[in-house]
Amino acid sequence: MMSSQLPPPVWRSLLFVPANNRRFLDQAHRRGADALIVDLEDSVPLADKVAARSQLPELVAPLTQSGADLLVRINQPLRLAVADLEAAVIEGVRALVVPKVESAGALRQLADTVTELELERGLAVGSVALLALIESPRALPRLDAIAAVPRVIGLALGSEDFSAEAGMEPTAQGLLAPCQAIVFAARRQGVIPYGFAGSIADYSDPDRFAATLAQARALGLRGALAVHPNQVTLMNQGFLPSPQQIQQARAIVDGYRVSQREGAAVFSLNGQMIDKPVVDRAEQLLNQLQERR
Repeated sequence: MMSSQLPPPVWRSLLFVPANNRRFLDQAHRRGADALIVDLEDSVPLADKVAARSQLPELVAPLTQSGADLLVRINQPLRLAVADLEAAVIEGVRALVVPKVESAGALRQLADTVTELELERGLAVGSVALLALIESPRALPRLDAIAAVPRVIGLALGSEDFSAEAGMEPTAQGLLAPCQAIVFAARRQGVIPYGFAGSIADYSDPDRFAATLAQARALGLRGALAVHPNQVTLMNQGFLPSPQQIQQARAIVDGYRVSQREGAAVFSLNGQMIDKPVVDRAEQLLNQLQERR
């Protein structure tokens, strides 16, 4: 677990913004995303990476002016990653998004480098977290070790890269198992699972995308990465419980309190037998609302 005193983030939507696209950068704070990811990796050609890195300090204030957290996606391999860390470990950057994570050892090296930079720059140790992108089947047997690396606050499925590595299409059926594996490992290690079982590039059908997000939330995923502003509103809605779910959860919690006062461990509500695991799920749902305030 990370040593920072900052509370764990609650990110329903994390919007990628190319670090070399001034028009997108200027508009990003208006998109309503919980977090903005300045991308130094896939969307920036190699020839533009030095210039993209150099402008990070001047992006902090404008990108966070509407309350979004600022993240930076760094590059692989290590030579590029270290140059990105030198530029990105600064005041105002909440986390680094690490692509193509396949082992805990490589991630731990990056975490150690971040610590050195924080100490050199007078930043609180642990103030810059790591979000690990799972983009290869090779990472799946190592998810617990990856999630246990200091500074890691979440695991996120990179559905397009994962599917390409696996030689499959990014469909709900194919990505269900990795989504579940990420949820289970994240819960075991106390970090946050992100993603959904579908293509991140497919946002043409809002109803279908909303259904994909509803499935993700039901699986236990708590947010997702977005590549287009149109995805943000759907994510912000989709990763919160519906009014009906909230009403049901409150009824369950209230009913359980009454049953406890009456000396009963279970009770019936609307034709459903309510016991402690059902109450625990209801309390978790209501806690999500508290986290958003």
